[in-house]
Amino acid sequence: MRSLRRPAAGIGCLIAFAATGCSGQGGPDRAAPSVTAAPDTSAPAGRGTSYAPYVIAGEPAATDSAGSPTTYNLAFVIADGDDCVPRWDGSHAIGDAGVVSRIAKLKEDGGRVRVSFGGASGKELAASCDSAPELAAAYGKALDAAGTALADFDIEGDELGDSASVAVRSKAIAQLQKERPGLEVSFTLPVMPSGLVKDSLALLASANDHAVQVSTVNLMTMNYGPSYDGDMGGYALTAAEAAHAQLRKMFGTSDATAWRGMALTSMIGVNDVEGETFTLADAAEVRAFAEEKGIAWVSMWSTARDRQCPDGAGQAEAATDCSGVAQDPGAFGKAFAG
Repeated sequence: MRSLRRPAAGIGCLIAFAATGCSGQGGPDRAAPSVTAAPDTSAPAGRGTSYAPYVIAGEPAATDSAGSPTTYNLAFVIADGDDCVPRWDGSHAIGDAGVVSRIAKLKEDGGRVRVSFGGASGKELAASCDSAPELAAAYGKALDAAGTALADFDIEGDELGDSASVAVRSKAIAQLQKERPGLEVSFTLPVMPSGLVKDSLALLASANDHAVQVSTVNLMTMNYGPSYDGDMGGYALTAAEAAHAQLRKMFGTSDATAWRGMALTSMIGVNDVEGETFTLADAAEVRAFAEEKGIAWVSMWSTARDRQCPDGAGQAEAATDCSGVAQDPGAFGKAFAG
């Protein structure tokens, strides 16, 4: 997903949603958490499919609260060049007063926040930090600033295939989870209607090798390529089915557990690839499918785009601040919330 910067452990360790702990982890010898902020305990009640859209950390949108999200994915924390200093969108200091105020506002009605590291633009911290301990510290600073124990890693583009940064990231996340036992981790990864791409599977294998506990694998059901100009809702469901089979085979988990460890994120309206348009009917279809399968959460890129473009419904190219389709403000959020 775009930044707004531009207009082998066992399955119990990898997929932590199915277990309360892993062999050798979570016992009394585990390091005490280093966080100064209290863990985020505002988890929504029940185990139904929740709605957790991506929001721009530094730019409030009038449609942020449409659909009453249970969790907001804060996009994005990245590096500014080659340093190992976390910044919101690579430009705002991690303790920026405006962002801190925005986070507090999002939490006012009981919603949680999840810090999302990476995105399609800018430089993910794993490509800038020199060591896993340094990287873990950088991630920790962002989590503390947001006052949350929820971390999302949106890895795509060249960095998805960079084995060196993938390995150091896995080591850093594993270290963080030893320091912060309540830390919940999701990976947001590219997918095709045929399933998770090779590099996405390699990243998950790396996490498994380093005993990272992953709560959710979030599929980016969007931007497939010029040959996919048909039913975007149908493609999302086909991609989910294919990825479900991959996760079951790769980690030997049950059918229900694999569904529960999945999330689906769509790019609403006009996508970056010409011919791909995700409609309100597609959103309703994805929501119904997610509820049927018991998928953890559904999401969209992004709340800032959940409105009709001011110069009319039709748009040839994707915009950062509107969907490019005819809609009422917040209509996609309501459709995804069900």
